[in-house]
Amino acid sequence: MPLQAVCWFLCCRQGFRLLGRDYGEKEEEESFELRNKEDLTPNGRSPADVTVSQPTHMANGRNGHTVPGVSAEMKSLIIEKNKMGLEEEPELLVKGWLLREVRGSWIKQRRYWFVLSQDSLDYYSGPEKGARRLGTLVLTNLCSVIWPDKQTYKETGYWSITVYGRKHCYRLYTKHFNEAVHWACAIQKVIDTKAPVETPTQLLIRDIEENKFNPEVVEHIYQHNPILKYTQGPLYAPLLPFPYGSLEHTYHSGKGYGSVREEAVKLFNCLQQLESAREPVPIIQGVLQTCLDLRPLRDEVYCQLVKQTSYTPAPHTAAHLRYWQLLTCMSCTFLPGATVLKYLRFHLKRIQSQSPESEMDNYASFISEALEKTKCRERVPSWEEIQMLMSRQEMLCSVHYPGPGSCQLYISSHTTANEVVRRMQERLGLHDSKNTFALYEQNALWEQPVAGGALVADILTSFSTKESEPNSPWKLCFKLYCLLDADSISVDSIEYLFLFEQCHEMVVRGQLPACEEDLQALAALRLQCLMGDFSTHAPSPPLDELFPGHMLEARVLMSLSVPQALPACQLAAQGCPPTQRFPSGLLAGTLWSHTATAAHKQKVENDLRLRSRLKEEAAVVMGTILDRWKGLAGYSCRDSMAAYLTIARQWSGFGCTLYEVDFYISSTGNFSQKLWLGVAATSVSLYRQGEAEALESFPYGQICSYGVSDSNTFKITAGDRDLLFETSKLTEIMQLMNAYFSAIHGQRGRVEDADITVAESTEVGFHHLPAMPTPTLLELPSHPV
Repeated sequence: MPLQAVCWFLCCRQGFRLLGRDYGEKEEEESFELRNKEDLTPNGRSPADVTVSQPTHMANGRNGHTVPGVSAEMKSLIIEKNKMGLEEEPELLVKGWLLREVRGSWIKQRRYWFVLSQDSLDYYSGPEKGARRLGTLVLTNLCSVIWPDKQTYKETGYWSITVYGRKHCYRLYTKHFNEAVHWACAIQKVIDTKAPVETPTQLLIRDIEENKFNPEVVEHIYQHNPILKYTQGPLYAPLLPFPYGSLEHTYHSGKGYGSVREEAVKLFNCLQQLESAREPVPIIQGVLQTCLDLRPLRDEVYCQLVKQTSYTPAPHTAAHLRYWQLLTCMSCTFLPGATVLKYLRFHLKRIQSQSPESEMDNYASFISEALEKTKCRERVPSWEEIQMLMSRQEMLCSVHYPGPGSCQLYISSHTTANEVVRRMQERLGLHDSKNTFALYEQNALWEQPVAGGALVADILTSFSTKESEPNSPWKLCFKLYCLLDADSISVDSIEYLFLFEQCHEMVVRGQLPACEEDLQALAALRLQCLMGDFSTHAPSPPLDELFPGHMLEARVLMSLSVPQALPACQLAAQGCPPTQRFPSGLLAGTLWSHTATAAHKQKVENDLRLRSRLKEEAAVVMGTILDRWKGLAGYSCRDSMAAYLTIARQWSGFGCTLYEVDFYISSTGNFSQKLWLGVAATSVSLYRQGEAEALESFPYGQICSYGVSDSNTFKITAGDRDLLFETSKLTEIMQLMNAYFSAIHGQRGRVEDADITVAESTEVGFHHLPAMPTPTLLELPSHPV
């Protein structure tokens, strides 16, 4: 038995050695990883003196290349046990007993004597002189400390701090909160005093930048530093420095990410898989998604792509062009930092000079142009967009406008909503219109204006992730936004069709206060415009596309709410005392179950009765509309639209946009009522829902300021009155009011361009209110007028 135990121990030890070798955990394999700036760049060296090689994986786990000039202090990151006793320690900052989590042991936590110095965190077997040192964690500026949290205390009864180092992670515990905070503060203070650590790749990038006008020196740097060139082998450490530690305490903890350093190495493996992948788009999307979630990795991926596109053995093959295709997608999605951006531009120019009139030259030219336009994307490009970028082409986008029409426009990854609006105005001949237009995200149940600076590619990508009904897909619509002058619209223009269609949308949504006769007349005129003269063979649209459905429901519900005659048994039950109606005893549960079943059955019957009455009422209304339609024989489409808009213009608020709000009657917000807030070209008005007359109207000249007062409250100050509204449409109201103010100022000659643009700041205009997180979408902030 003892012999078997010894054999098992030796086998396990050899197995761990093999695992360490296979996963690059040998100190020699990571020896090139991090050095102090002064260690690798001694005074007087030339740029070619730094020689850093990509580590090759040998059978014995050792490196085939070395890095000269490494200091002894950095070589001893992991100090041998028993090499130094406690009495030899230099300046001590904090010392004391702490519990350390020990993995692979029956005892999860063991008590050690910890000592913090200016260079490391050490722990010993005890506080006495000559005590054996059991471990050391060297502190650099890349180390990190996780502070104590209540959740761990509730679970374990201890306050915990976690210290991440290059090769070690110490999870320490104490029963005293103040002691845990004291240790965390002291360790963090030591980390903050450490000089920045640079990787060899960073030093070589600086050398290339300093000597970019000397091709011979640059060539010499590349030839003597394989870490800058293409490799088929794995990468064991990131090219750029990243803090040690996991993402368990961050926002991305639920997405399955490891530490940033681990993800950087995994990304390089994904890049190499592109060469043999049958379908590269999923890999490219995965890399872009990781870079979107983990912002620090963007520069790392750029450096990895520059490395893999430098001195490629077969640069013109389809497999190696995949790196250029991913670099193209990166350049249209994220911008690198300033230093990496300079390095990337130098690399692109170098490739263009070395391989003119090649595919690499074409990709480099496309990427250079993209870097001039790219803004940080909110979403990862869609499958279709990635395919277009891989072939350096533009996407075809369908933009609908009121009525059955649509336009096909070519867009790039940088096209904004404002650009699409201008192109649509030119194509439809609306560039001279006094009114303004905007793009809308729309389906059959919902619509929202798009900010002028929003990227159309991001909006199209969001459509693929949103849930929608099969018969109600998402689409982009070009519509009237600010109706500044309805009288100047010619009856023969397409803008008149826009006005007619958008007015009908308001009617169907129930946002045009009118009597039932006028609504039936509008429905008949709509049929005459769409179908022409009445015919029994002409299929007519459903009623909900002609008449506001809420009016039918309100009428039916009112008729059903009238109490009907009850059966005699129910009348007798109503007169019984409660004790007789609900007796207690052995049968109480059975009687209660019977009552619940009866209530459910009654609910089903009421629903069926409601549906039946709705069908009956809809048939009656549709019959009335058809009778009116018959009387419109001979009306042309233009005449029908003119008559329709004549009836709609009878409402004093014609042309305004209505938002449902809760209006606070008192300044403390104790009393409120549901109203409509109408935003028009000249004023802001309040309406009771369904009523045509405004309760109050506030011309823009009387409005002193407006803006967001908290997360869901909009405030308008008119004279000495403060009006508070609670609504979910804060951003849309701000956007529309800003657009109207911008248009008014433009008419006065103060603003040349009244198009919708994205705001650069989130200020809401109330000088006595703090800036709110809800952004304004327009360039003109809400400010005192």
